Amino acid sequence: MEIIFIRHGHGEHLNDYPHCLNTVHPGLTACGEQQVIELSKKLEINDEDLVIVSPTKRTIETAKILKGNTKFIISPLVGPRMFPQCKELPVFTCDQIYLKSELSSTYSGFDIVDFNFNCWETGINTINERQFEDYAKQLINWIKTKNRKIYIISHDGTITHYRLLLGEKNLTRHNFLGEAGHYCMSVY
Repeated sequence: MEIIFIRHGHGEHLNDYPHCLNTVHPGLTACGEQQVIELSKKLEINDEDLVIVSPTKRTIETAKILKGNTKFIISPLVGPRMFPQCKELPVFTCDQIYLKSELSSTYSGFDIVDFNFNCWETGINTINERQFEDYAKQLINWIKTKNRKIYIISHDGTITHYRLLLGEKNLTRHNFLGEAGHYCMSVY
């Protein structure tokens, strides 16, 4: 099975870095939209492909550009996650995920996968490593049953955590994908 990780395009919270990191629900900038449009020319996402998206405005906007009006899945299990985990660092407002009620009133054309985990209030950004691994393994096991090409639209730190969980070694912040970057992995 193939998983393609996609990092969202340039977000509004990065316009005046680091001063805008406490922006609530930042979307894509015009530059970010263009980055994703360029990425869409390299990727061929089909209707039968499964697209899992972080519950943030910038990732949902990325998914809508890449997938059009075709249905996708939103999951807090691929929401923002700091890498490396460091409890001493602040959690920025820009990484706050939408609540389920906010999603329903703001967007349409999606399903939700959360396995009834109670992670909508805080997301996965600050949960401990063991709990994150338990949640992520549930998602990975669910993905393996789908027998399709999988796209996960998320954030640099989250993608790096998943890559490590899926067996890659010695990843650092230097391995981040960057704006509208993508990375393919075969998973067995």
